[in-house]
Amino acid sequence: MEKRGIGLLLTILGIVALIWGGVTFVNHSGNVYNIKVITTCGILGVVFFFAGIGLIRSTKDTIKNDEHVS
Repeated sequence: MEKRGIGLLLTILGIVALIWGGVTFVNHSGNVYNIKVITTCGILGVVFFFAGIGLIRSTKDTIKNDEHVS
């Protein structure tokens, strides 16, 4: 798998984790267990999101020998 593909996967996982944490926060912000879930989802979401974006931005586009640019 290419580095850009891994970066895209990490970015999507980060977005999903942030959305899940946000939905959990809105629906059940009362007890201690949900605070742990919200914090965990938020931290992992931010880490995955920015790691994926950084990997996408740092990877250069290369053209293989058998590819043609139109």
